[in-house]
Amino acid sequence: MDWQPLDFERPIFELERRLQDLKNHSDKHDVDLDSAIKELETKLRETNRQIYGRLTAWQRVQIARHVQRPFALDYIERCFTNWVELHGDRRFADDRAMPCGLATLGSQRCVVITHQKGRNTKENVLRNFGCAHPEGYRKALRLMRLGEKFGMPVISLIDTPGAFPGIGSEERHISEAIAVNLREMMRLRVPIIAAVIGEGGSGGALGIGVADHVSILENAYYSVISPEACSAILWRDRRHAAEAAEALKLTAQDLLKLEVVDEIVPEPQGGAHRDYDSVTANLGEALRHALQQTSQVPVADLLERRYQKFRRLGVYAGGKSVGVSARA
Repeated sequence: MDWQPLDFERPIFELERRLQDLKNHSDKHDVDLDSAIKELETKLRETNRQIYGRLTAWQRVQIARHVQRPFALDYIERCFTNWVELHGDRRFADDRAMPCGLATLGSQRCVVITHQKGRNTKENVLRNFGCAHPEGYRKALRLMRLGEKFGMPVISLIDTPGAFPGIGSEERHISEAIAVNLREMMRLRVPIIAAVIGEGGSGGALGIGVADHVSILENAYYSVISPEACSAILWRDRRHAAEAAEALKLTAQDLLKLEVVDEIVPEPQGGAHRDYDSVTANLGEALRHALQQTSQVPVADLLERRYQKFRRLGVYAGGKSVGVSARA
């Protein structure tokens, strides 16, 4: 097997292993096991349907965090061409948690802003587990202004548990850096397309998420707080993370109903890590279509629509907001 199962996927993993063993035994010993193989395949399909047909919010969070899931640079390699990474915020340092640069999407040259995680300890230390410092957001803003200057649209790929909350990050004003990005992205005079490809954690995600069109992968999530942190605050115990995930309405399906996102991009059954080619093709098509649509809108109308888009977020009852999951 070339994928690592999550706890709730163990029955599928065991069935696939048994099915492969049967096929190998049949080939090696020239034994007719067709009936047993067909029976096991039927059972596997039914188990897949039962598990993946009714995923809970917490299970989708686990899929979004899967270590084998495609990260931003995997999508850049497959969806874009002519990638050139640009470094540094011209103030303090280069943040490796936020690779940013220029790339071509279809025939359009773009500024691409991303979060990037690592697959092992060494990569995660290098990428700070996908948690950006203030210099990451300032680098992103520097490139967005470059895109505005030369008429290049901005593509944002979001995948972070949240902005880094360490002492150095606070000393260099992480809240101010994110707040400035929110303000400046709202009035950037080029199209902005954002896609949540994994985790969309709080202000760390929203700091590059103010966009004209927001897509989200089927098993990604976008939330004001992580389920564990929410559980620790409300129940004083992180063990209620599954309940918190349901209450936060953080899944792609909930967010589309709340109009926090504009589009759900399909993933292969089981998650994006099961088939890179399929999910990258789907995301590439969604990004190109969204870019084509927004590029046709006059700048003045684009800015007004962007402003109104974020002004109307939420579901209200009795004058109080009752359902906004992705605001920070």
